[in-house]
Amino acid sequence: MPSRRSQLGTEPPASEITPETRYFRRREFIRNTALFAATATAVGGGLRFLVRGRRVTDRERAQTLAAARAPLPIAARSEYAGGEALTAERDVTSYNNFYELGTAKEDPAANAHTLRPRPWTVTIAGEVRRPRTVDIDEVLGWLPLEERIYRMRCVEAWSMVIPWVGLPLADFLARLEPTSRAKYVQFTTLVDPEQLPGQRRRVLDWPYVEGLRLDEAMHPLALLAVGLYGKTLPGQNGAPLRLVVPWKYGFKGIK
Repeated sequence: MPSRRSQLGTEPPASEITPETRYFRRREFIRNTALFAATATAVGGGLRFLVRGRRVTDRERAQTLAAARAPLPIAARSEYAGGEALTAERDVTSYNNFYELGTAKEDPAANAHTLRPRPWTVTIAGEVRRPRTVDIDEVLGWLPLEERIYRMRCVEAWSMVIPWVGLPLADFLARLEPTSRAKYVQFTTLVDPEQLPGQRRRVLDWPYVEGLRLDEAMHPLALLAVGLYGKTLPGQNGAPLRLVVPWKYGFKGIK
C-alpha cells in the first residue's frame, strides 16, 4: 500500500475556526444557489472513549452492525494519513454526529437499525445532460471502488483515521456530464421520520442540504463513500452513501 505524507497543513489556530452561526448561514446560501442535486443520506462521525450521556448497549450495537455490513470489492488502495494507525472500527461506529438519528453522540448507533439502506435510489437533476433516478446498486457499478485512508479532524477537537471505501467524486460527476452553466453541486438528504426518528424534531430544517463549488467537488481527494473497513457503511456512518471531502486543515464528512 503506497504511503504519502499528508500535505493538508498543521493544526489550525482557534481564531480560524468558523463560528457556528456563520457555518449555518453558509449552508443556507449554498442551498439557495446550487444548480446540481444528488439525493443521498450521509453522516459526520466522531471518536471519544469517554462519552457524555449513556453508552450504546451491546444489544443496540449488535443490531446496528448486523445491518447490511457486506464485504466490498476494492480495486485500489491509497493512504493519505501519514502512516498513522487506523482508529478502531468500534469507536468510529459508536460515536457519531447524525441529527437525523438523534442529537446525542450515542443516538445514531442506538437508532440506526431503523434506517433501511435497501432499496435506495439516487436522483440526479439540475444542470446535467443526463438527469435521472438510479438505484444505489447501479451507482456502485459505475466505477471501481477505492479504499482511501484519511485522517479526519473536527472543530470539536477529535481526530480519527478511517479507511473509507468509495467512488472518486470527480469521476462520478464526469459521468453525469454537467453543463457549462453548472457552478455548484448540491446534496439533499432523505426525509422520512419513520426511518430517521431525529427528523421528528425541528433541530434543522429538513431535508438537510449541503453543497460544494464545482471546483471543490472535482478535487481529486473528494470521495463518495459507500463503505468503511472494507464493508458497506453502517447506518450511523451514513449508509448507503456519504460525501467525504478534503478541507483546508483536514478531511470532513458532509451530511
